[in-house]
Amino acid sequence: HRLQHPACAPFQLHHLGLVFLQSAFDVVAIHAALGLLHFVGGVLNLANGAEKPIYQPVGAPADPRVPAQWNRYHDHAAATELLKQLAQTFPDLCRLESLGLSHGKREMWLLSITNSRVGKELEKPAFWIDGGIHANEIQGPEVALYTAWYLLESHGRQEFPTKLVNERVFYLVPMMSPDSRDAHMHEPNTTHSPRAGQQPNDDDRDGLVDEDKPDDLDGDGHITQMRIRDPHGRWKSHSKYPQWMIPCEPDEKGQYSLLGMEGFDNDGDGLVNEDADGSYDPNRNWPWGWQPHGIQYGAHHYPLSLAEDRMVADFVMAHANIAGCQTYHNFGGIILRGPGEKGVTWDSADVAVYNTIGRVGEVMLPGYHYTDIANGLYPVFGGEVDWFYAMQGIYAFTNELFTPFNYFRQKPGGGDADTGETHERFNKYLLFGEGSVPWHEVDHPQFGKVEVGGFKKTWLRQPPSFLLEEECHRNMAFTLYHADQMPQVAVDAVKVEPLLGGLTQITATISNKKLTPTRAAVDVKHGISPPDRITLSGSNLQIIAGLTANNMLFDKPVEQKRKPSEIRVPTIRGMHAIYVRWIVQGNGPFQVAVHSTKGGVATLTSEGQPKP
Repeated sequence: HRLQHPACAPFQLHHLGLVFLQSAFDVVAIHAALGLLHFVGGVLNLANGAEKPIYQPVGAPADPRVPAQWNRYHDHAAATELLKQLAQTFPDLCRLESLGLSHGKREMWLLSITNSRVGKELEKPAFWIDGGIHANEIQGPEVALYTAWYLLESHGRQEFPTKLVNERVFYLVPMMSPDSRDAHMHEPNTTHSPRAGQQPNDDDRDGLVDEDKPDDLDGDGHITQMRIRDPHGRWKSHSKYPQWMIPCEPDEKGQYSLLGMEGFDNDGDGLVNEDADGSYDPNRNWPWGWQPHGIQYGAHHYPLSLAEDRMVADFVMAHANIAGCQTYHNFGGIILRGPGEKGVTWDSADVAVYNTIGRVGEVMLPGYHYTDIANGLYPVFGGEVDWFYAMQGIYAFTNELFTPFNYFRQKPGGGDADTGETHERFNKYLLFGEGSVPWHEVDHPQFGKVEVGGFKKTWLRQPPSFLLEEECHRNMAFTLYHADQMPQVAVDAVKVEPLLGGLTQITATISNKKLTPTRAAVDVKHGISPPDRITLSGSNLQIIAGLTANNMLFDKPVEQKRKPSEIRVPTIRGMHAIYVRWIVQGNGPFQVAVHSTKGGVATLTSEGQPKP
């Protein structure tokens, strides 16, 4: 006579059921009782705030512990709040710290992600991620923030991100130029400005700094184009998309003259908008291949003269376990590696690693293509990824985020995938005109009546809201693939064999289970990080000899005569193994350990059991 029903247990409704059943003697009454329990249980369920399980689509978690929107852009304050929430919610998986203050006194946030209960941080291979070194490229920080959020929210839910967070370390600086990021968002700008930081700079060399910026003539927050009606002008409105200004045919009478971007001559020198924010380039301020401003436009006073860049460089140089790097830029849908300087070649073994990762990226990122900076984009002196690779031995990529392919899924270079008409058609049919400011008349303090209009700052370089989350996830996936391919050393086997004269032979197999070598060829060549070390220990151990070989037959062994207890190897190639052999006197068990600066640490005892 006990009523057992799922609605009863959570809400202790069995008394209600029994009271009801006292007057119920048939099946109909029993069903009515169960129905009542369902109803009351549901009411109390809702009253207590309980909800049915969320239907989880594959991809990002639909019920995160830290709710976040990825169809929007975060300014410095919003990004700070999100980072703090992640650090508070996942204290065992991440740590938030500031590298210091930017020129504008904003925190340069760095979030470190790894499972602190599994291994030591500096003994794990680490991956560097940054975004927004060019502040107008605002989706870069969003991809970095999304990556942090996804890794933390997916830990314990999905096998792959859980494994990465357990075995790897991620260092993320989402906002490399936080001052100009806020300036782009909260001050009048074009989609292209400001690219530089906010440290004042005398662009026109008139003794004044940043005194002739663009001016928002209509106060809408967007710096658009100016035009005047002019029968002798050489511009006209497009017949199908009147908002779009196109050149007249050579034999055609014009309608308008274009006057450039919104603004006027603030300093009375006869020029308009010639001294805007900063106008130096933080991605031309790195030591490798640096050239002064006369050769490389945008170069600052000397390498790492910008505080924001210097803080990042200091951190990276203090963390030699960093083996991979991804920095996010825009625009164009390109997966880039160095070199940035034409005529410079990189070691073929390192290029082969880059090629493998980059070509996988082309599959993961539809419409993107993989190339090098100097030949596939334009020459760059003093670029960040060149410094990461050539001076730190770190495989580094730059992704130029977003491609016009995503507008109508047309391949770059085919049809009108990247033309003004594509933008106008997309604006008309998918943005419903929201992507541009309609032409309208305003008063200009020097030119009189002019018209202003054109694309808003919130589009063109940046994907619209409904394409932003896809851009974040696909680029994150490429980055996680690269991070997973960082070196990972292991001691696969330790074999002990007795020899004559009371000697013992110990043979160990040391492997690298990933694509990337434990030290890049450039690292080995220039001695950037120390060689990998393989050590043997045991009770009353006396090592007579230590040898290495590239195959298990030891047909061409190489003896290390000095300090054989610590065998040093230049590198362990990706997906390869090396073999180490010692002749010793002493008692087991014997322990073999491998220490790789960028490939991690692993140990194994002669019984075959990993060290606790």
